[in-house]
Amino acid sequence: MSSILTNNGAMVALQTLKTINSNLSDTQSAISTGKRVATAKDNSAVWAISKVMEADVKGFKGISDSLNLGQSTVSVARQAAETTADLLSDIKGKIVAAQEENVDRDKIQEDINALRDQIAAVVGAAQFNGLNLLSNTETTAGSGSINILSSLDRSGTGVTASDITVSKEDLGTGASDIDNGATAATATSDTITGTAGGAAATALTGAATAPTATVIIGASADEEITAGTGYSIAITAGAAGLASANTTVKNDISYVARDGDTAADVVKGLNDAFNKWVDAQVGEDAELTATFSGNTITITGSTTTGDNASVQASEYAAADTVIGGRLAALNDIDVTTQAGADAALTAVEGLLQTAIDSAASFGSAQGRIETQTDFITGLTDALKSGIGTLVDADMEEASARLQALQVQQQLGVQALSIANQAPQSLLSLFQ
Repeated sequence: MSSILTNNGAMVALQTLKTINSNLSDTQSAISTGKRVATAKDNSAVWAISKVMEADVKGFKGISDSLNLGQSTVSVARQAAETTADLLSDIKGKIVAAQEENVDRDKIQEDINALRDQIAAVVGAAQFNGLNLLSNTETTAGSGSINILSSLDRSGTGVTASDITVSKEDLGTGASDIDNGATAATATSDTITGTAGGAAATALTGAATAPTATVIIGASADEEITAGTGYSIAITAGAAGLASANTTVKNDISYVARDGDTAADVVKGLNDAFNKWVDAQVGEDAELTATFSGNTITITGSTTTGDNASVQASEYAAADTVIGGRLAALNDIDVTTQAGADAALTAVEGLLQTAIDSAASFGSAQGRIETQTDFITGLTDALKSGIGTLVDADMEEASARLQALQVQQQLGVQALSIANQAPQSLLSLFQ
């Protein structure tokens, strides 16, 4: 049966043409945008994944900038530390020259002073964007290190940031100080324990068996000490061979903690200050010595009857102290005498090792940052490639499909035209 009201052939041709036009529109969109998944309606699952990955790529670009800034900051500090080590080597050469008696030690001392001032200038200028990793004299918690954003870690529970922590390596030449009028911490807040700590002094009476006293800082060797907390040991000696060991001010034997110092660091610093004072005042053969292990200092008295002394360790609040630099001992070097030249040779070895260790630490940190930078660059490229695999259009396939659909469109139009002309044949029936 033929009908002029219902043309099934035209309806089929029209639906086919609509499908062809829809496919053609999608292909043209893919060609114009370069993406086969440009919006969520194209493929919601793939689009969602690609957007998360794109957000990560933008985040890693920010991380790359952070790493570049951190690398520059550490590089400046490393260069300054290496320069400081070179200048300390020059000072050592001057000190060695001063060992000879037939030299002008006053002139050598002037050269040493000039090199010391140059070290202070180098350390002071070693900043990048206002941050100096060679200075650690602030009492603010956490000021002894910096965190450099290094990565984003995505897991099923969310995203977390990872940091590379770089510790400051103080190479300042400023001296530490405990206010001589400061009051020691009370027994309830005192972190010092042991027979020589707290409110009372411990007597070391010379005897055949050398007496000992202990100073214990904190609860364990790795306990972090509040920056600015000061510690001192007072020696009150008898009239015999140790009389010259008497201390007069709190800074004679002292150590002021900087941010990041542990109890072990404080113990070592205080122990070294004790032995340095006794060696300078009594002599290197004095029977009054200190040794340390972990967070404990053991002070050993004399085996000579009459060489009596008493020792007392005290703690002082940050409000009463000034944090010094780790190269502060440069200010004490004096080669104008033979004794001073001998002592300076020992002192400069420790200072030189401090600078070398600092430069090595910064070099290690810089190498790690560079490695992470290379990794982030490669990871970003991999993510971009992965996103492209998910959403980018295959242009060769799109080109071929476009031509095929254009041909199908032309044929669909002709088929619809033919189908629309079919009812005209019914006119011949009415002639």
